Amino acid sequence: MAKQCTICGKGSLLFGKLNKLRGKYNPAPKVRKYPNLQWLNVPEITNKRQFQPHRGTRVWACTKCIKTLSKRAK
Repeated sequence: MAKQCTICGKGSLLFGKLNKLRGKYNPAPKVRKYPNLQWLNVPEITNKRQFQPHRGTRVWACTKCIKTLSKRAK
């Protein structure tokens, strides 16, 4: 299973610090950051366009998508 949001496609990122050294090889450790994924039961009735393909299913969603779903449609 990929560590990726099924709604927006947000995935992992690789971070690393660049050491500016003159003539010396000193690599900095790289760190992989993962999104905050949680299980989400998408309701059958939703007005949000990005959630339409996943209606009535249980999916991995990032917290940003969960927050978007909880907002009321105007």
